[in-house]
Amino acid sequence: MSTKTALKILFSCIFLSLLLGTTWASYRQSVLQWRGLTAGPDRYWTIATLMDAYFGFLTFYVWVFFKESRWLARITWFGAIMLLGNMAMSAYVLLQLLRLRPEQDAACILTTRNR
Repeated sequence: MSTKTALKILFSCIFLSLLLGTTWASYRQSVLQWRGLTAGPDRYWTIATLMDAYFGFLTFYVWVFFKESRWLARITWFGAIMLLGNMAMSAYVLLQLLRLRPEQDAACILTTRNR
């Protein structure tokens, strides 16, 4: 299977899961009535929100997986992103920016792979 096909399948699954998750939550409670973690019925939107967050982490990790060529780095960053979320993600981007040479543009971090 090509990388392109694998990515299409992954992101189609993410899209469908989020669509189903938010539809499921909206049938149980209006999003306008969601009060976070303060009441029992709010668990539906809490679950949908957590799904959204973790699929966002996974989406960011796909880029990290592309950038990192070593398996140890890939595994370590996966664990950090899934456990620490946006803190790990911002640390990863900061590290990538610090690795840039002075003459390089910030856009280089998007496509340049780490060796």
